[in-house]
Amino acid sequence: MTRVNYGDGLGVVTVTYSPGETLAPFVDTLDKATSRPVQVILADNGSTDGVPEEVAASRDNVTFVSTGGNLGYGGGANRGVAALGPDVGWVLISNPDIEFAPGSVDALIAAAERWPKGGMFGPLIREPSGEVYPSARLLPSIGRGVGHAVFGAVWKSNPWTRAYRQEIAPVERVAGWLSGSCFLMRREAFDAVSGFDERYFMYFEDVDLGERVSAAGWLNVYVPDAEVTHIGGHSTGRSSARMLREHHRSAYRYLADRHTGVLWAPFRLALKAGLGLRVWAFTRKS
Repeated sequence: MTRVNYGDGLGVVTVTYSPGETLAPFVDTLDKATSRPVQVILADNGSTDGVPEEVAASRDNVTFVSTGGNLGYGGGANRGVAALGPDVGWVLISNPDIEFAPGSVDALIAAAERWPKGGMFGPLIREPSGEVYPSARLLPSIGRGVGHAVFGAVWKSNPWTRAYRQEIAPVERVAGWLSGSCFLMRREAFDAVSGFDERYFMYFEDVDLGERVSAAGWLNVYVPDAEVTHIGGHSTGRSSARMLREHHRSAYRYLADRHTGVLWAPFRLALKAGLGLRVWAFTRKS
């Protein structure tokens, strides 16, 4: 890959799919989140509500980019980053239902100065209720994956889920991966791993990205001094059996890809069974 000498500009990429009323506050809260000029790309996966086009038309720093179809989160984000010019060396990728606290983006960039090997920086993410979402986690292992899959729905405080979610005091630290709902990357680091793996349509594309960022020699850094609110909320992000099945399909792909061969076959079977049990338990409650 040819190395590009990027400038110090800031670009924000959000993937839209009929985002409704959340998109305008997303763009407008950026005004107080950073003192830098911002280029905003709306990478649109086929919206039908007309909102992305309206928001782009009414704001000088916002560009509407059609991806040509519903490419999923990672695919849409990759197209959005590709639309940024070489003057942009910092890329913030986010869901369109995020609202930024004042100074939050500048806090992420300030953290990058403290962590010269940092490639990816994640803020503290709050739910609409004010609860802190555990957005900086360990990479899943086959053991934690099976334990979390089997017991997560019926035993919330099980040790596998607690270890995976890393629900500890919010301090600046290195993490295995950071939530894809909002994070800042050095564009050099994004290029080094060729962005998102587009095989993941929804879910686990951020886990996979975090692992590859680390493998490329960069760090994933959690920065709780930077704060955002996820208006849609992670708690409702998988509110249908279809979304839960999509999540589990991606979880299985991630772990199965990393544990191949005959010796791992029993663990893959246990993982698939555990994930299926979670879907069953969810549909029984619905």
